[in-house]
Amino acid sequence: MVLNKEKLDLGGLKIPKHVAVIMDGNGRWAKKRMLPRQAGHRAGVENLREIIDSCIEFNIEILTIYAFSTENWTRPESEVRGLMRIFARVLDQEIYDLHDQGVRVSHIGDLNGVAPLLQEKVNRAIELTKGNDRLLLNVAFNYGGRAEIVHATRRILADGLSPDDLDEETFGKYLFTAGVPDPDLLIRTSGEYRISNFLIWQAAYSEYYLTPVYWPDFGRAELYEALVSYTGRDRRFGALAT
Repeated sequence: MVLNKEKLDLGGLKIPKHVAVIMDGNGRWAKKRMLPRQAGHRAGVENLREIIDSCIEFNIEILTIYAFSTENWTRPESEVRGLMRIFARVLDQEIYDLHDQGVRVSHIGDLNGVAPLLQEKVNRAIELTKGNDRLLLNVAFNYGGRAEIVHATRRILADGLSPDDLDEETFGKYLFTAGVPDPDLLIRTSGEYRISNFLIWQAAYSEYYLTPVYWPDFGRAELYEALVSYTGRDRRFGALAT
């Protein structure tokens, strides 16, 4: 993907440390162009490279993407198979470029039930990039916010914690995102007004940016506009304005 390198003024912008994205609208993007849905998914993956490059350019430290939800398994089998092939190809073809850029890849979600070969590719990407520190790329794959909370609760019970030992900080250590700060900005493309079971614990005080732009068209300029919007927000976390 070749970035449009039009000069953008970053002066005065508040840059969020952690941006999370619900990458929605691939299918509708394809339908609008009378293309198969898989063409939309491929275009969405190609666009992700531009957003990763832009996050590095804008000095965003963490990018969390909603790649495949626990509910996505209910889609037609042919579409799911196609998505798995795309994921596998990306891990094979893109991971070395990401590594050279200093991107550290991390997975959040449950790999149980995912094909062993794809699990192997995910784990290999994590191992290869574990020492990088330019951008943390959290890939939410086979992820659901409610499932994450259930998973954390089961681990807490298995560890034998008493009710008196449990508080929000302790609970957070059992989430898939343990050790990662909560997202400052959550972006959803395609014009939908819901978070679709994504980071429902972590995004409690995130700023939301909703855009009608379909994910394959959400590029560098659109991310910049999201940062402009974020800069104008007054984040109070439940307190009064000062």
